[in-house]
Amino acid sequence: MAVIKSRALVLEKPGKDPLVREIDVLDPGPGEVRVRMAASGVCGTDGHAVEGTHPLRGLPVVLGHEGAGVVESVGAGVTALREGDHVVCALAVPCGVCRQCARGLAAHCNSPKRAQAIAGLAADGTTRMRRDGEPAHPFFGVGTLSQYTTVRQEQAVRIDSDLPLDEFCLTGCGVITGVGAALNIGQVQPGDTVVVIGCGGVGANVIQASRIAGASRIVAVDTLPEKLDLARRFGATDTVDARGDVPAAIRAIEPDGADIVFEVVGNPSLTASALTLARVGGKCVMVGIPPVGATLSLDAFALVGNRQLLGCRGGAVVPARDLERIVRFYRAGHLRLGELVGRRLALEDVGKAFAELGSSSFARSVVVF
Repeated sequence: MAVIKSRALVLEKPGKDPLVREIDVLDPGPGEVRVRMAASGVCGTDGHAVEGTHPLRGLPVVLGHEGAGVVESVGAGVTALREGDHVVCALAVPCGVCRQCARGLAAHCNSPKRAQAIAGLAADGTTRMRRDGEPAHPFFGVGTLSQYTTVRQEQAVRIDSDLPLDEFCLTGCGVITGVGAALNIGQVQPGDTVVVIGCGGVGANVIQASRIAGASRIVAVDTLPEKLDLARRFGATDTVDARGDVPAAIRAIEPDGADIVFEVVGNPSLTASALTLARVGGKCVMVGIPPVGATLSLDAFALVGNRQLLGCRGGAVVPARDLERIVRFYRAGHLRLGELVGRRLALEDVGKAFAELGSSSFARSVVVF
């Protein structure tokens, strides 16, 4: 094995445009694998990192956090993977030994090992990427907008080699978060009425998973008519233009309120409004990530009606478990991934994808290496 040169999208400082640069990707250490990336989605959270509204654990940052590829080499002690395996890069990997994991709550693992992995640090406290000889930090511990990346073996979840990597790259974040929000946190039940506010990449998958779970009515809310059209294709039964009177429109559809409302934008004022759209005993799930330091002001009386306000850290997923479920849905024809991809482009053209974040007519742009 040897250090590999890799073209990668590097953010030197929030507020500045990220640029394609050459980096060094080091050999995998014990318990690690190096992955030759096949494809990576461009997620809104990457845009938040560029804007400076998402916390970064070190600079410079190699962007990208939803990707898939092929294992190029393995470090000492790796037993679950071998060279040539097709993998999805996972973000939230439970440690398996902390109090939460021991109680069967692996999705809520909050151990130092998990935090270290998400910070892009290996077990020895260093990174496996270098920019001009200095450490570079893979975003969310994976840095998938790079030709190569090195991750812990637990962060590389093997999938069957016949599955399309340019579609399954999206399962690393947008798909698994949306599906997890609906099935793990909201726990959509047959016959439920669901409202989804924000119908981009994650929202579209909340809609898909709610349909799979048997929701009888799925109301999509967005400001872009193109996103509402997209929502209908994924299973929305009703659409509401967010530029109008949303509460009145929801009441016209479901006078008693929705069973579950998903706020997928990350806007605290929208979250407060979303809570009031839930029925007595209903739920509001805050899926979108608000800016660091943002505060939430709401009518506390809304909680008196036994309404629940729930957070959503990445869909409360255990990657190996939830990706297996996603593969089953995909093979059965229930979960559509190809339709999420509106554009495939080269790494050098990734600026187009960033410029359209939040305003495109489709769910995701995918960089294909």
